[in-house]
Amino acid sequence: MSGLKLFRYVAWAAVAVLAVVSGVLVYKQTVGNENSGALIEPLASIGGPFELVSGTGETVTDQTFAGKPTVMFFGFTFCPDVCPTTLSELQGWMEVLGDDAAKLNYAFVTVDPERDTPDVMRDYVWAFDKRITPLTGSKEQVDAMIKAYRVYAKKVPLDDGDYTMDHSASVYLMNADNKFVGTIAYGEAEETALKKLQRLIATAPASS
Repeated sequence: MSGLKLFRYVAWAAVAVLAVVSGVLVYKQTVGNENSGALIEPLASIGGPFELVSGTGETVTDQTFAGKPTVMFFGFTFCPDVCPTTLSELQGWMEVLGDDAAKLNYAFVTVDPERDTPDVMRDYVWAFDKRITPLTGSKEQVDAMIKAYRVYAKKVPLDDGDYTMDHSASVYLMNADNKFVGTIAYGEAEETALKKLQRLIATAPASS
């Protein structure tokens, strides 16, 4: 087994462990909240303030999304399968939600700011749906958000001298106060994903 393959196996094993831990936390929060009608109780350890740049060059912070729940995904434009698949699924979910889709914010945050400039992000993300906000920034800005949101992201060198990125593949669900309330797993059934989005919409303030 090559060193690169071994590294990637170890990296994905780490992602799996993180997913299990997050799942246990979400389960515990959900069980304690069965009768409240909410998704789960917010987990304060995931999420927080951020400052990034949109695909049009405008500063975007957590306050930009205030007042609506947010559906957020972390990835990169050179991603071969997970990111385009998730963005395509997200666009499909939005179509099924119809008018209710406007009650949510949507964001795609790069984990590869070195290559993902605002223009690159805009062209890539908006090829799927212009309702999704592309977000990038300096390495320091992106690293700070990755840390706050407990996102796994790791640069992996390739044999040709280039690199790819291993990263968390779940869609993050944040309430209107930018508090983490759950995830949609990569490859999750559309019916289940839509139910989670509908429950997230139900938490939105009446004016959203």
